[in-house]
Amino acid sequence: MSVAKAGEFGLIARVTARLPTSPGTLLGPGDDAAVVRAADGRVVASTDVLVEGRHFRRDWCSAQDVGHRAAAANLADIAAMGATPTALLVALCVPANLDAHWAEELADGLGEEAALVGAAVVGGDMSGSPTLTIAVTALGDLEGRAPVVRTGARPGDVVAMSGRVGYAAAGYTVLSRGFRTPKLLVDAYRRPEVPYDAGPEAARLGATAMIDVSDGLLADLGHVAKGSGVAVDLRRDAFDVPRQMRDAAYALGVDPYTWVLAGGEDHALVATFPEGVVLPPRWRVVGAVREGTGVTVDGKPFKGPTGWQHF
Repeated sequence: MSVAKAGEFGLIARVTARLPTSPGTLLGPGDDAAVVRAADGRVVASTDVLVEGRHFRRDWCSAQDVGHRAAAANLADIAAMGATPTALLVALCVPANLDAHWAEELADGLGEEAALVGAAVVGGDMSGSPTLTIAVTALGDLEGRAPVVRTGARPGDVVAMSGRVGYAAAGYTVLSRGFRTPKLLVDAYRRPEVPYDAGPEAARLGATAMIDVSDGLLADLGHVAKGSGVAVDLRRDAFDVPRQMRDAAYALGVDPYTWVLAGGEDHALVATFPEGVVLPPRWRVVGAVREGTGVTVDGKPFKGPTGWQHF
């Protein structure tokens, strides 16, 4: 059944029936607006848009995959502020001939990813559009902590990362060349594995700045460096390159460190911490903050792209 045949309200009913709730949701879908608990008295909010052909392809990803990707891109932004995600609002613009079942599976992916952090989809909007577009707004709770922003890094801080980088970019390259393996890389592109709880953990550990790696490690750390008025130097040997990535890079004629240092969409969290802070094992020290400007690798500018460019 197409979405046109299902109708706007019929499709909304089919989609919302598949969405789980969460303890923080006081009033979910079905009214003019949702009501979400905000015990801290402050709400962290972030919005991201996925456009078919620009951010995803239906022949590369299932509807559930797209739902996971759309939710992860926003939930990671909340975690990067040191907050705990609480809710998602989703606006869906779809062509009239889209199969309604695709929208239902999209909702499954959105709900499943939100449930990983105890959040829920609490509302949104639908509209017809010639281009399939998914706009997601995420809300979060600071739980009494100060937000960890991009402007607090100081010379002498260490740079540490939780999560992985390069996997999704490698998967994208593999898919764009017409292949479907290695599975490790393709799956990483389809469904990011985000260390959501590492964000609040970093805040509790005294992180001075933090960002999620959505556009590429060098590009995103460039925002931290510029905002904080510092230089960041990364160590190439601090990053593991798995065998599957090395093999794919060799086969495709790509430097794997281009994926690792400039590839986005894994949504790892990278933060700066005062020197001497004892970090849990999930946080790997990958560099240092210094006087100066810009981001370097082993003391030198990186030769190659530094990250995703939208325009």
